[in-house]
Amino acid sequence: MADLPPVKRLRRSARIIVLDPQHRALMFRFDVPGRPPFWVTTGGECEPGESFESAARRELFEETGIHAKPGRQIARTNPEFVTVEGEPVQGDERYFVVHAAKAEIDTSHHTELEQKLMTRHRWFTLDELSDWHEALFPENLRDMIQKELAG
Repeated sequence: MADLPPVKRLRRSARIIVLDPQHRALMFRFDVPGRPPFWVTTGGECEPGESFESAARRELFEETGIHAKPGRQIARTNPEFVTVEGEPVQGDERYFVVHAAKAEIDTSHHTELEQKLMTRHRWFTLDELSDWHEALFPENLRDMIQKELAG
């Protein structure tokens, strides 16, 4: 009988696509030792018993200082990946959009791990999202934004 691969933990996460008035998307760069740098949207893992919507609201404030209701879920992905702590997981990621009044954020509520690994942030244009020299996640972010902006 063949050995079956180990079952990966299901990691429930809320991801928030923060758009500024020019429809640029906020992304955070992660520099994890031993891995190439990569960029991700705002968001993170749901706490036990926490809804995706509540996690989105909490993560939005913790990572950006923005108090806002995330609105309706616009997408869902199920990527397999290795967390920054090194754990292989099966993701259940739900995406929400927040339109920020201005392109300013407050990162003073980042956790110690975020302060260490989230080395910078920037606002990406739609063109930059399709032609950036480092990995961007989710890979179809530009399509998600265009679909949302089209209504």
